[in-house]
Amino acid sequence: MDRIRAGFVAAARVIRRLSQSGLDESRGCLPRVVLMPVLSSRAARRRAPCSFPRYALPVTDEPLYLDHHATTPVDPRVLDAMLPFFRQHFGNASSRSHGFGAKARAAVEAARASVAAAIGARSGDLIFTSGATESDDLAIAGRLARAGVRDGLVVAATEHSAVHAPAERFAREGGRLHVAAVDATGRVDLAALEAALDERTALVSVALCQSEVGAIQDLAEVVRLARAVGAHVHCDAAQGVGYVPFDVEALGVDLVSLSSHKIYGPKGVGALWVRRGVALEPRVLGGGQEKGLRSGTLNVPGIVGFGVAATIQATEGANEGARLRTMRDRLWQHLASLEAVHLHGPALDGPRHPGNLHVGVEGLDGEGLLLALAPRFALSSGSACASERRAPSRALTAMGVPKDRATLRFGLGRETPADRIDEIGAHVVEVVGRLRASSPAWRLRGETLDW
Repeated sequence: MDRIRAGFVAAARVIRRLSQSGLDESRGCLPRVVLMPVLSSRAARRRAPCSFPRYALPVTDEPLYLDHHATTPVDPRVLDAMLPFFRQHFGNASSRSHGFGAKARAAVEAARASVAAAIGARSGDLIFTSGATESDDLAIAGRLARAGVRDGLVVAATEHSAVHAPAERFAREGGRLHVAAVDATGRVDLAALEAALDERTALVSVALCQSEVGAIQDLAEVVRLARAVGAHVHCDAAQGVGYVPFDVEALGVDLVSLSSHKIYGPKGVGALWVRRGVALEPRVLGGGQEKGLRSGTLNVPGIVGFGVAATIQATEGANEGARLRTMRDRLWQHLASLEAVHLHGPALDGPRHPGNLHVGVEGLDGEGLLLALAPRFALSSGSACASERRAPSRALTAMGVPKDRATLRFGLGRETPADRIDEIGAHVVEVVGRLRASSPAWRLRGETLDW
């Protein structure tokens, strides 16, 4: 404990020196550093709540965040609902011998009902997980382990890596994996899907919204084709819930993966909806929580936040989607003024996520373009999970997008200011023009070189 206190004292001295040097809050806008107060006695350590002194560090202006398909900031209303469950109502939802556990359990069940309501489901059929990745794995591997003689799995070529990874593992273990082709807009080729299905197909996995180009899939038709051969349908609905009409009963899907942090809830919590009668093999064993399908102490604050986020998204998503669509279309008007710039995915007035704009830019290096934009705008070229590996996008490759084309994914969101859309568009146009002006390859495009 003495060494810990000494460390805090040393850190406090450093930051005080920085503050005394004129590096105060007026020179930046990033979150302040919070230090644990140095407690000099056991009596002081027992005092609660603690007061945390704050010290400002020098920072620069943050870029405008335009990557809401990767993650979203926690809505203040969500955070307010979560906070009491870190200290005041901190009980374990599995504890049944006292009131702390009862309060935690009641909060979990209320959140379960809220998340289920957002997709038109019964709360008793929804289990909480650590996120959509775990939900995808449980849905795919868990269902296939209970599929009996059926040994076929069909996934869309544009699915997230959280779907492709367990699918490829299934294939390595001897299963029959079919990857259904997509068209140039990223939507599943229904004829190719139908050709891949047979009486041995156990499961079909197709997302609600493709995470890079925002293509909304025709799930009703996917379900109809799967039902014709007796297969179940899994849908990764991490993207699009609230913005896109989605009702599990109306669509007839059997398994649905959800994520909190894509809808302004906390990270580290998700859910899997399982239609009654669909059997799964558990992937995480232990205390038997969540009907034995997902053991482990429940993340009560995260689940509470997820429930509030789902309610907000369900009630406000349609209006917010209209706002996002207007901003996105205006942004595309700016970018479309550039030569050799392409819209990837469905048409803007077609089946597309309202906050998604994915463009391809000829004549530039993708990473160089992102770096040039980074001081002003935080955006990406595609899926955050794919960019971790710096590999060509599986989805864009399946769509036939040339690999030498720089790509930008704009993910507009709840906190994107409408009055900055013209600024964003103008700056991107200026940066692309400047980089192309310094590119010999762009200047010589179309010319025949005499070697």
